[in-house]
Parts: sequence; C-alpha cells; structure tokens
Amino acid sequence: MKKNKKLLSLMALLLGILALAVFAMNLIENKGNSDTEWINFAIEDTTRISKIIIEDTYGQHMELIQDGNQWHDENGDCVSKPNVSFILEAAKLIEFKGYLPEKSKAKFTELMATQHIKVSYFIDGRWTKSWYIGPPAQDHYGQIMLLETADEGKSKDPVMMRIKGLNGIISPRFFAERKRWMCTEIFALNTEDITAVDLKNVENPALSFNIKNLGRRFEVRSHGKKLKVLDTANVYRYLQGFKKIHFNFPNIELSKKQVDSVKRSPLFSQLKVTERGGKQTILRMHRIKSQVPQRNEVGEMVEMDMNLFWAELPNGELVKCQYFVFNALLMGHIYFPDIANTK
Repeated sequence: MKKNKKLLSLMALLLGILALAVFAMNLIENKGNSDTEWINFAIEDTTRISKIIIEDTYGQHMELIQDGNQWHDENGDCVSKPNVSFILEAAKLIEFKGYLPEKSKAKFTELMATQHIKVSYFIDGRWTKSWYIGPPAQDHYGQIMLLETADEGKSKDPVMMRIKGLNGIISPRFFAERKRWMCTEIFALNTEDITAVDLKNVENPALSFNIKNLGRRFEVRSHGKKLKVLDTANVYRYLQGFKKIHFNFPNIELSKKQVDSVKRSPLFSQLKVTERGGKQTILRMHRIKSQVPQRNEVGEMVEMDMNLFWAELPNGELVKCQYFVFNALLMGHIYFPDIANTK
C-alpha cells in the first residue's frame, strides 16, 4: 500500500512538472511574439528594398521605386536622393525603445487610428512589412509606432521606437507630399553638352548676352552685335558653371493664387540653355519682396530678398533659388568685358 502511495505521489509530481514545463513554454512563446515579432521593425539588408509606399491620413500618397541603383516615383520622375537615404538609414537602424505604460495604450491606439503615416516596404518586389508612425515619444527621443507584417499581421499595441545612435523623432524623414520629393537638380551639364546660352537681364538690358558653341569656336553677342574681343578661356569658365546647379526649396508655401501672382510679377532675368540634341531649358526669375530693406550686389538698399528668388521651371513649377548659386550665371557679363563696347 505504501509503495502504491509513493508511486502515485511520484506520478503526480511528474505530471505537475510536465504541466509547469508546458506552461513555461507557452509563456516563452507568447513572450517571444511580444518581444520580437511586434518590435521587429528593422530591415537588415536595405539593398533588397525594391519599393516604398508612404501614405498619410490626408489622402496623400507617394511611391518610391528602385530601378538598379536609381530611385524614382511611380511616374518615372526623379526623386531626392538624400530623402531616400534618410529612409533607408531609418529602416536599417530603427530599434526598440520601450513599451507604452498600460494606461496609455488605449489612448495612443485610438489616436493612431486617425493620425499616422503609413510606410510600406517591399523586399524583392514582395510586400514585407508596414510601419504606422504616430506621435513622438514623450521625451522626443523616439516615436510611437505600430508594426504590420506579411507573416504575423498587424500588432494591436503600439510601442516606442528610435533610430540607433541618434536622438530625436523619426517622423520628419517620412512625408507623402510630392513636391518635397522633387529632385533639386536644374543643370548638370559639361561644356561640350551646351550649344547655346541666352541670358536676358530684364532690369539692366545692357548686361544681356548670347553664347553660341560653333564646334571649334564660340561666338558671343550683346545687343545683337558680335563681340570683337573674346577670351575663349573665359567662355569655358562661364559654361563650367552649369555643371552643378540646384534649386534650394520647392514651393510648399504659396497657394495657387499666390503662384499665379508671382508669375505675373516682373521678371528680373530669363535664362535659356540649349543642349546638344535640341533640349531647351528656360528659367524665368522673379524677385522676392522683403519687408526689411536689404543691400543689393552694388550696395544699394532695396526692398528685396537678396538671398533667395523665385524661378519658374519649364514645367511651370515655382522653386526657390539662391543668388549665391546662380550669380555666376546671371552676372556672366563679367567674363566678357567687351560687352560695354557694344552699346
């Protein structure tokens, strides 16, 4: 009888140990889902990202598509390389910061349902995961986010994430406004790519000129008259200025009515560049008024912004440009002193 009692006790003990083991395994498995699947935002090999879709709750939508080593939008238009780099860096270096306090989960879950940026990543052409980017963490050293993956579905609880090695919020890297993705490049031309330049100085017509590349020589005219004295080296110096010309900012501040008003305002300069093959780029340039008088390039006080101006691109878009970048092109008469003798 005693032996049977001992055997029963041993069996009960073994069954208890087995139940505890199963329970512990379930805990580990559930903990694994909580601690890994729902915080695994990172993409280790970002070179395999073939497409990124960014959507916001205002209905704006932007697709970034990799073609070889180049990125473009869904229409095939160029997109800003630095902006793409910021996203790829975030995808690789994002890491877990912490869980939300239990009392905050419901509040932020409800908030993120209506206020978020959704970023979907495609790996080798297949959708793999999406980030839902909510408000900043309370200390502004991270972001409240939620993960959805092709394998595990969508998490029900947001968590706090951050970029490894960086202090700050994540959301400024992600935006769906198409204008902010515009490539800033206007000219990237070698001297031999340019067949003609026509600079019209509207405010001071005496400083206007035209350059023609005739193959083995150049011709420069002002007021319709050919310059008698021309230093070919100076022509090359001027044309080399077209190698790297970018605008500063796309127009994200003016309404359509204000844009139309700028376009109707007087030009101060117009630049037309003709490339080998016939492509022409025409820039129409407008001053920006300043409420505080500023000193212009000849020392006069004017009510104009002397740092930035509006330029109308060939597609009709207005962009802000720096005089510092463009002055070598707009004041090209300094390369051709004989212009003064053509009046």
